[in-house]
Formats: sequence, structure tokens, C-alpha cells
Amino acid sequence: MTPIDATMLVIAKAPIAGFAKTRLTPPFSPQQAAGLAAAALLDTLAAVRDSGIRHRMVSWTGELARAERADEIAAALADFEVVPQSGGSFGERLADAHADAAGFGRPVLQIGMDTPQAGPELLADCATRLLACEDTVLGPAADGGWWALGLTDPAAASILVTVPMSTARTGELTALALRRYGCRIDPLPVLTDVDTVADVAVVAAARPGRFARAVARLDAARASAIV
Repeated sequence: MTPIDATMLVIAKAPIAGFAKTRLTPPFSPQQAAGLAAAALLDTLAAVRDSGIRHRMVSWTGELARAERADEIAAALADFEVVPQSGGSFGERLADAHADAAGFGRPVLQIGMDTPQAGPELLADCATRLLACEDTVLGPAADGGWWALGLTDPAAASILVTVPMSTARTGELTALALRRYGCRIDPLPVLTDVDTVADVAVVAAARPGRFARAVARLDAARASAIV
């Protein structure tokens, strides 16, 4: 595989019980929800590693030592440059992470850890499209947000501080702010990200992997408890 001369940026938080995926509780316990977050993160890191994208960075927050599957995550992170997230709002942290990733001097494709169904082939295609359009790519999420943002102009990430995050209009407002900045947007496929309990089964069914196996184990445990 020919390396893709771009930077893959993953925004991640330590999958700690009570810190990660709190919207899945209930019906999942805090530890189970964090376990699902850990599985999603591990799938995401593996997909990035296998995508052929040349430069890889993780913008990280939280104490790894307290995370579920901490040893596995630490081993996976060895393949990435890891930088701490700076303070402020989520939009400010995203903009700062893009500025960090721009240090490689290449276009930046950013994702989170909530779309474990985004395999290496899809990520490679998204990065290739970013390089081909020489501008901006944006991947809408089914809930109205977005799951991927690719920029060839790192300064364009500054618009993220003006966009309300985690709303049903975040994707629409991000696209509007990017266009006002002067970006031309090539849309990426729509994906479902894992935010709510209803999303869990949808994403698990989309692609086999650690996340799908973790969901299957929890489903089996709940079924056996009912019998």
C-alpha cells in the first residue's frame, strides 16, 4: 500500500467509568459503558494504523491508567504521536488539536472515537478525497453532527470555536461556518456515531470488530440474566 501523505487526527478521551459514554447509563453500568468506549477506541486506532495514512496523532484527555483495557490502549497508542488536549470548550479543544496536527505540514483528517465502524478502507478513501479536492471534506453524522472533518488549510479549524457542539444542527452549522470562511466542502458518507443506547446496536451491526464483540458479550450476559 502506498502511504497517503496526510495526517490522521483522532480526538480521544480515556474510557473511564463515569467519564466516558455516560449517556449509555442506564441501561449499561458506568463500567460497561466505559468498556464499550474502550472497544470503540481500539477499533478506531487499529483502523487508522491500517489505513496507510502516513502521519498519525491522537489528541488525548483523561488518565489512561484508570481506563478500561488500559494496557491494550497503551500498546495501540505506541503507533501514534499523542498530545494532550488543551483546556476550554470542546470547539476550542478541536481547533487546538488541528493546530497541533498541522505541525506535520500535511492536510489533516480528524475523527473521534465514536465511529468504530469506520474501517481502514473508508478512512483511506476519505484522506484520498481530501488530497484530491485540495480543500475540505466533512462527514455528516446521522444525528445532525459530524464524524469527520478534513482540512487542507489548518487555519480553517478556527471556525470550530464558534459552532455549538453536540446539537442536532452541529453539522449544518459547521458546514455554514466553513463556507463563510471560504472553504469548498466535499461531503463524505453519513455515519452513525455512538452517542445513545439506540446507536449501539446500529454501529455494532455495521462492521465486525472489538466494539461488535463487546456488544455481543453484553447482550449475551443480559439474556442469560433474564433466563
